[in-house]
Amino acid sequence: MASTSVSRLVPVSPERVWKLIGGFGSLPDWLPYIPESALLEGGRVRRLKNPDGDVIMERLVDFNDVERRYTYAIAQAPFPVVDYISTLRVHSITGRDDAAEVQWSGRFVPDGATDEEVVTLFTGIYRDGLDSLYKALS
Repeated sequence: MASTSVSRLVPVSPERVWKLIGGFGSLPDWLPYIPESALLEGGRVRRLKNPDGDVIMERLVDFNDVERRYTYAIAQAPFPVVDYISTLRVHSITGRDDAAEVQWSGRFVPDGATDEEVVTLFTGIYRDGLDSLYKALS
C-alpha cells in the first residue's frame, strides 16, 4: 500500500475554510480539476467529472463536522489504483484565528503502476488542489 499527504496553510479561519470545502459536493467550488459534481444516494456518493469528461465515483466513508474532516473512497476512476481512501481535513493553528492548515492525504494500492508513480500522481493532485484552494480563499 502506498500513501501520500500534502498540507497547506491558508490565510483564513478554519471555519471559513470548512464552509467552502466541507460539503461533500463542493469540489467544483474550489478545485478546477473537478468542474462537475452530483450527489447521489442521499449525499453519500458523489459523481465527479474532470475536464476531459472522465467520471470519478466516490463514496463518503466518514464525516465529522466538529473536527472538520471527511474521508472518502474511490469506487470508479481513471487512476491506476485500487483500495483508494482519502481524508480532507482542516486544522486549527494554536494561537491563530486568522489561518488554518488544510491536509489532504490518501492511501492506495497501485494497479498497473509503481508505488512511486501513484504517489507522484496523488501528491500532485493534492498539491495542485490545495494551491487552488489557497487562491480561492485569498
